[in-house]
Amino acid sequence: MKQLTFILSFLLFTSFLYAQEGKKIDYTADRTRVDQENYPDAFILSKVQNQVYFIHEGIQVWCDRAIFYQTDDFFRAFGNVRMKQGDTVNMTSKYAEYNGETQFAFASDDVVLTTPSNKLTTDSLFFNRVKQEAFYRSGGKVQDSASTITSVKGRYFMNQEKISFRQNVKVRNPEYDIDSDYLDFYSEQGHAYLYGPSTITSETSVVYCERGFYDTRNDNGFFVKNSKIDYENRKLEGDSIFFDRPSGFASASNNIKVTDTINQSVITGHYAEVFRMKDSLFITENPLASMKQENDSVFIASDTLMVTGKVDQRQIRAFYDARIYKSDLSGKSDSIHSSERTGITKLIGDPVLWSGESQITGDTIFLISNTETEELDSLKVFYNAFMIKKDSIEGFNQIKGKELYGLLKNNEIYEVDVLKNTESLFYLRDETTDLMGINKSLSARIKILLEDQEITDLYYYTNVDSNTYPSSEFPENEKKLKGFNWRGEERLISKSDLFKGRDSLELPIIQGLKDPEIYDDFFEGMRDLNLNSTLKESNLKSTKKEVKLKENKNKKPKTPQLLKKLKAIPPSDEE
Repeated sequence: MKQLTFILSFLLFTSFLYAQEGKKIDYTADRTRVDQENYPDAFILSKVQNQVYFIHEGIQVWCDRAIFYQTDDFFRAFGNVRMKQGDTVNMTSKYAEYNGETQFAFASDDVVLTTPSNKLTTDSLFFNRVKQEAFYRSGGKVQDSASTITSVKGRYFMNQEKISFRQNVKVRNPEYDIDSDYLDFYSEQGHAYLYGPSTITSETSVVYCERGFYDTRNDNGFFVKNSKIDYENRKLEGDSIFFDRPSGFASASNNIKVTDTINQSVITGHYAEVFRMKDSLFITENPLASMKQENDSVFIASDTLMVTGKVDQRQIRAFYDARIYKSDLSGKSDSIHSSERTGITKLIGDPVLWSGESQITGDTIFLISNTETEELDSLKVFYNAFMIKKDSIEGFNQIKGKELYGLLKNNEIYEVDVLKNTESLFYLRDETTDLMGINKSLSARIKILLEDQEITDLYYYTNVDSNTYPSSEFPENEKKLKGFNWRGEERLISKSDLFKGRDSLELPIIQGLKDPEIYDDFFEGMRDLNLNSTLKESNLKSTKKEVKLKENKNKKPKTPQLLKKLKAIPPSDEE
């Protein structure tokens, strides 16, 4: 009895040494037999009460039955297969094989690989224990605490908690979807790096980029190549875009463009912030707003632009050196406020307006558009209204008063009414443009009719005091009415003048994202496969034969021939 106890203890100790040395696979099984005809040089191991058990270099494997080639240090496992590596990696499948010499494992049929941070399911999985990398190429799904990711191919770098997904990559989250062709995912942090055409779609927005980063846990990210965000009624584009989906906030830098898809307005600049929930937009660095009106467009530029309000109630606020340009109409002021609902554009703070050759100034100028046709039809000048136009040869024709009202058609003024304490000074010429004299008048009101920017009729009302003097008798110091201020050098002749005289911008360099890593072939450098393996080395290294899943909602994907071979298992012990 003592001798038997000694023998058993010795055998257990020897088995323990094998496991510790890591040179050979150790095993235990309820039933062991050999079948030289069908499985030469192999042990056929079976479960009776306890599963077959293997251990090697820190990996443990359980299964219902196995074929163990002890000389080759290789086994094939069947039925309820479970692999465990340490306390972090568990894998289950219906079939698996393991090579102790190369520490290379393969599993197929309902493969599930779980780690503390995610769960991977696939039809077939390759596992290189030396590199601590797993690989699938026939379709796989990874689930973490926030999202589910599927792709045709995937490579799991366990030491980095990183998975590289390739081909038809889909991230599905209750709040958003990500579609890409190339995505690197760090499962511990939930960080996703997007390469190639990619979209992030939610109920309120669609993000597109060709290179970007997304934090799937906090639901925000940044995008640095051909990036754009489509909201319900706005589209934001820029060289670099930051986006926080829960708050609806986005910011963009360098060559930004914001398009109002409903109102057909476009704002450009080099820095922008969008607050979707507040329906507001903030733009700096040479911002320029373009608003379509009939067959024309109005342009507004300034140091800073703000757009607020819902659709049909948009308000634009341009401040600090604000400028406005429309065909044959332009202006400047400290700030410009434009309301889509009222159709009123206000020039506030030292405003000046040019209509054709005529200059109009005052304390505040209103440009009023028809809210239905969006066509500019009138203007109002409040306090210290002053209208000036150069005479054809010398001097200036001038009208001033407390208020001025003008009617416009095709961006040209055709009628002007000046009210309260009005004064005028005109150079009177005959048909040959010879100067007949200078007229100076005082009245309570002046009405002017114009055609092709030339005065055709002039009317004075109430308490009129009008005199015409020969030019030689008119004092030089009275040729300019009090408050005269000609600002013709500031006039905007073309759209490019919206930025004339402004400091040149030096755009910041976008750091961007590093190029994606280029990995060696997963099977590169593998030793020859075991002769008893279901795998063939030629198949593993032939990328042309890699399986591509075909999506079809009505039909299940066909099982590729390679997978059929991989799924093939030998007969059971009972057979």
